[in-house]
Amino acid sequence: MSTVAAVRNRILQLCEERNLSINMLANLSALSPSSVKNILYGKSQNPKLLTIKMMCDGLGITLAEFFNTDEFNHLEQEIQ
Repeated sequence: MSTVAAVRNRILQLCEERNLSINMLANLSALSPSSVKNILYGKSQNPKLLTIKMMCDGLGITLAEFFNTDEFNHLEQEIQ
């Protein structure tokens, strides 16, 4: 699995756990809905760390909590 797919999956997981729509997450995160949708639907293949941090702030979690999952801990190396 790619890092971008892992980020997308994690955002969707957190929204589902909190019963949040994409628009609600964007509003909580002070981001435009299109910014969040671009990550979720694959238009953004390299989401900025600052964007992920803003989503974490909106969700009330740290970056460490965002990335501390089995999916991230078992990603294959991107550079071969």
